[in-house]
Amino acid sequence: MRMILLAAVSALAMSAAAFAAEPTASASPPAGKPMYGAWGVDLTAGDTSVKPGDNFDRYVNGAWFARTQIPADQGSAGAGNDVYNRSQDQLRAVIEKAPASTQLGGLYNSFTDEAKVEQVGDGPLKADLAKVAAAADKTAFARLMGAAHGGFGADLFQLDVAPDIKSPEVNTLYVYQSGLGLPDRDYYLTDGFKPQREAYAAFVQRALAAAGYADPAKAAAQVMALETRIATVSWPAAERRDVDKTYNPVTVDQLATYAPAFPWADYLAAAGMPGLGAMVLNENTAIRDIAKIYAETPLETLKAWQAFHLVEEASPYLSKRFVDSRFEYVKVLSGQTTIRPRWKRGVQLVDGSLGELVGRTYVETYFPPSSKAQMVEMIGNLKVAMAKRIDDAPWMSPATKAEAQVKLKRMAVMVAYPDKWRDYSGLKIEAGDLYGNVSRSRAFEWAYELSDLGKAVDHGKWQMTPQTVNAYNDTSQNQIVFPAGILQAPLFDPAADPAVNYGAIGAVIGHEISHGFDDQGRKFDETGKLRDWWTAEDGKRFEVQAEILGKQYNAYEGAPGMFINGKLTMGENIADLAGLQVALDAYHASLGGKPAPVIDGLTGDQRLFLAFGQNWRSKVRDDALKEQITSDPHSPPAFRVIGPTRNIDAWYAAFGVKPGEAYYLKPEDRSRVW
Repeated sequence: MRMILLAAVSALAMSAAAFAAEPTASASPPAGKPMYGAWGVDLTAGDTSVKPGDNFDRYVNGAWFARTQIPADQGSAGAGNDVYNRSQDQLRAVIEKAPASTQLGGLYNSFTDEAKVEQVGDGPLKADLAKVAAAADKTAFARLMGAAHGGFGADLFQLDVAPDIKSPEVNTLYVYQSGLGLPDRDYYLTDGFKPQREAYAAFVQRALAAAGYADPAKAAAQVMALETRIATVSWPAAERRDVDKTYNPVTVDQLATYAPAFPWADYLAAAGMPGLGAMVLNENTAIRDIAKIYAETPLETLKAWQAFHLVEEASPYLSKRFVDSRFEYVKVLSGQTTIRPRWKRGVQLVDGSLGELVGRTYVETYFPPSSKAQMVEMIGNLKVAMAKRIDDAPWMSPATKAEAQVKLKRMAVMVAYPDKWRDYSGLKIEAGDLYGNVSRSRAFEWAYELSDLGKAVDHGKWQMTPQTVNAYNDTSQNQIVFPAGILQAPLFDPAADPAVNYGAIGAVIGHEISHGFDDQGRKFDETGKLRDWWTAEDGKRFEVQAEILGKQYNAYEGAPGMFINGKLTMGENIADLAGLQVALDAYHASLGGKPAPVIDGLTGDQRLFLAFGQNWRSKVRDDALKEQITSDPHSPPAFRVIGPTRNIDAWYAAFGVKPGEAYYLKPEDRSRVW
């Protein structure tokens, strides 16, 4: 151990020179040429005037921050943006090769044919607005909201078909709070979002003027008052994470008694679920209170609210005046100054509407089978590392460890693309009918979702498309999924040094594995059932370690004047920390007892941590950061680098981090949650 520590400290002295310019490897690089640097990390990106212990994100990415400008049409720039933009270019190449007579080509061309869109104008929208105006009473209006799930329009509630977490082999209906146009309840209720709220109110007024309202200012004020009232009864984002509080099964008859102020049977029938027997309420008190607000709100106000949301949802698919009006609001929300090029918006539409259809050609063209094989091997190594970490956890009893090992062993792994592709033959795409194409696509998706209701769960279905730059853990199915889109450099590079891949995609894999054992995922058993399989004492010890981490994140100022909510981000913070620890363990195991090579004066551990920091490098506009801190369970990127590393002993050894440096933690103050 002493020799390893000395080697790490000695290597630190040499690593500053390695950051100064593009390096020349002192050990033979892997076969092939990595996309970043000589072995997978861009060493020109770092700022060695910053000590690793003072700000590891700046140490790894400081020079990159200084030289990088966020593109005008983006809310952020970074490694994830780079991979996403590369994927969009690849998808564009696939889509633009598709003949106009195909679904891919037809949908894309209907969006990019601006002349046709301008010619059509708002004609298609008028028919939907007329339906709103014609609603004679609140029962008819409730039917309109239900039917909106199969096209354009808003709903005071969100409906979703998913596995019943108490009976995870069967799909059920979940009902969530909804009704807000701004990103989160806090946008209505706090002064910190006044500029965004004012921009939104101005957009509501413009949209209602476009919808033909004689007094759009008055109607817009009524819409804002309605949404503000809904915001006051809506659950905060952190409360919505608590799976124990959000599982509230009811029959339709019980719901009619619990929230009697709403015509549930008519609404559900219009949504395509006549005769539904039972469902699960998520934010039950909010759903009850929103139903009460519905009963107390004048029908004309509800109609104005629906008319606005119709215009808002349809605007991207209408003429330029609608697109520009909506963007005037969006740019205040995100900080963007320029709307994305039309081809990018067209690719996004096709990606979201025909995801697996375009995804099949995407993986055939851009994803080598060897990458899938390499990923499957890495995931296996990381599961072994997680198993050992469970066995070694000093705060966990043998009984709970045994249950955890069963869950880990049964955790299914899905990589790159599904075994069975979706059939889109039932979706009608017509040339020159953009509005109709989007509306029919929404109806097609809702019918696809409804087709699972009350049926056995199909564990082969994916919740993401193959080209998605992301990954997930489905706790209700105990499975982890890694689409092909995320398996690109710097997140994953087959030609990179193994330490780099373990620090980058390895930490992502570990992150998703450990979601099964975070503050909420730990409540699900090996079958995906909501069940408390922990001893009471183990649960208390887990909470102590999680709380240590939560207090750390509460102290981080994620955006000017705004601190991270450690309760909201708890699950992701635990997964970030555990994922990096498991990746480090798996990398060490992969060495087979041999010492890691030193490359450019950097030890294996140093290269792994540098890759981890590069993986999360991101420059984000303040407005986008504020939105993330308010409503997103993920911490801002800088603290996805800083937060986990300062809790890992090996990071201190690798970079010689000492007391007195800004992010130094005493060993007893480091979270040992995993």
